[in-house]
Amino acid sequence: MSNKPISRSDRRYSGKPKLASRKNVVTSSIQPREKPETQERDDDLIYGRHSVLAALESDRQLNRIWITNRLHYDPRFHHLIQASKTKGAVIDEVSGQRLSQITNGANHQGVAAQVAPYSYHDLDGLIAQAKAKSDEPVIVIADGIADPQNLGAIIRTAEALGCQGLIIPQRRAAGVTSTVSKVAAGALESFPVARVVNLSRALETLKAEGFWIYGAVSEGGKRLQDFNFRGAIGLVIGSEGNGLSLLTQRCCDELISIPLGGKTPSLNASVAAAINLYEIYRQRWSEKVYIE
Repeated sequence: MSNKPISRSDRRYSGKPKLASRKNVVTSSIQPREKPETQERDDDLIYGRHSVLAALESDRQLNRIWITNRLHYDPRFHHLIQASKTKGAVIDEVSGQRLSQITNGANHQGVAAQVAPYSYHDLDGLIAQAKAKSDEPVIVIADGIADPQNLGAIIRTAEALGCQGLIIPQRRAAGVTSTVSKVAAGALESFPVARVVNLSRALETLKAEGFWIYGAVSEGGKRLQDFNFRGAIGLVIGSEGNGLSLLTQRCCDELISIPLGGKTPSLNASVAAAINLYEIYRQRWSEKVYIE
């Protein structure tokens, strides 16, 4: 079996995908959280051992670090804390109670840091970087994910499964906040995120660059396991409440659905993303093992 990547021009294109009905779009398999968070007051604050350790190991600028005495002298942190101090960071050794006040009662695990605001990648740069890293890059597109915890979980899964980046819209969607960074558990330090004004235009740009766009819907799409995921891929995940917008669906080459066998009618956005991404990863891993 050949392992040569398939380009858009090599694929058989069957025209515009059949759109799911409006009913299907509204009753998406992506289940909303009870209280989605759309804003963060502490956008420049990250906390938790994995998140802060990843930031310390990267080139990201840290302005201030709050850390407990016990963790300050932990071998995993001590030399990194000292290195960050030489770069101008202020180091405050504080009690666990004080850290809880700083992080508004979050699970800080003994350390928090104030960082420079997240620097988003431009779309062209993200695409170029993705194609340079892989012959068959995978980029995730979030169509209006409003919950920072969902967004952080998607980033963590996408990075763990070898994806090359994420695209999010500028309006009516969560951005990269402290909650996103905490849930992503350090993945953001090596995973680029681009924020775009017009998501449909971004999808057309991806297609012009050779990406095949798959949109995840609850119903009306072809079964996930029936696809052969080859070449450059853009996977679009819809919002928690309404799924993929009709405009976004029209920009997709194919609509895909996860078959559900139980009585539960819906899946959380990050869970749906994880299942779709793992199927792409599984197919490519299986093919690689078979060839070798």
